[in-house]
Amino acid sequence: MKTLFASALLFLTSPLAAHAACAPTDFVIQDFKVVAAAGSPRMSMKGQLVNHCAEAAAAQIQVDAKDASGNIVQSKKGWPAGTTNIAPGQSVDFDLGRLFRYQPSMQTYTVSVAEVRAW
Repeated sequence: MKTLFASALLFLTSPLAAHAACAPTDFVIQDFKVVAAAGSPRMSMKGQLVNHCAEAAAAQIQVDAKDASGNIVQSKKGWPAGTTNIAPGQSVDFDLGRLFRYQPSMQTYTVSVAEVRAW
């Protein structure tokens, strides 16, 4: 019975161990640029997500649009690689602009890695 319990516990916790192998700090966002088309609600929020983890994994990124006082006007999250893991040392291009609608109060933008997981 103890062996069965130990096996069940190992089976249930093994996905958690795999999930914790890479951290948000193992990913880097490079060349993030925001462009709002004049007179259009469409935006472009392009960048590159790079995996510096020793294992293949995916990362969810968060973009915050802020007003002149630093208050968040809009905040969105997205998985640049979808449900595909990014190999160690590899990168994926992204554009999360489609998730946002331009507002004149948007002055600055921050981007960060919100979550990491292996699919």
